[in-house]
Amino acid sequence: MPRRRPGALRAARDLQPHRIATWVREIPPIDRLSRETSAAVRHAEVTHPGYHVRSGSAEANLHRYRAFLRLPGRKLRPTRSECPACPGCQYDDIAHVRDALQDVLMILPLPARVEFRRLLDALDSRFRSRTLPDPWLPDTDWLGEPLPWWHRRVYQGR
Repeated sequence: MPRRRPGALRAARDLQPHRIATWVREIPPIDRLSRETSAAVRHAEVTHPGYHVRSGSAEANLHRYRAFLRLPGRKLRPTRSECPACPGCQYDDIAHVRDALQDVLMILPLPARVEFRRLLDALDSRFRSRTLPDPWLPDTDWLGEPLPWWHRRVYQGR
C-alpha cells in the first residue's frame, strides 16, 4: 500500500482550518492585519505561551516597533536595555521586540503566517534602511548560534 510522504502530510496539516474560538473573532483586529489573522495571532498567544509570547504581546510589540520607526531623523540608533533580564525592561531594546515578533510568527498557522510575514517584511525594510549594520559585532552569540540581522545593528554609544 503506498504511503504519503512526510512533507505531504505536513502540508495537508498546515492547510487545514484551525479552530479558533468565536470570542477571539469578536475582538477588534490588530492594526493593519485582517480579522482572521488577528484572531489567529490571539489564539496562538493563548494556546502557545512562551518567553516572548503572552496574551496581547504581539499587538504591543507591533506598536513598539512602529513607534521606533516613527522616530525623527534619517538614521536611527537603537538603545540597549538597562536591564535585559527584566521581563518589562528588555523590550526597551528594539532587537528584543523583533525577537518577540519572530516568536509569534513561528507559531502561527500558515495562512496567518503569510500575512504576518508580509507586515513584518514591510517594517523590516524600513528598519534596515534607517539603521546601519555594525561590522564589528560577531555573527554568533556566546553559544555559537547565529544572531539574526536585527541584533547586528549600530547601537547608541558606538
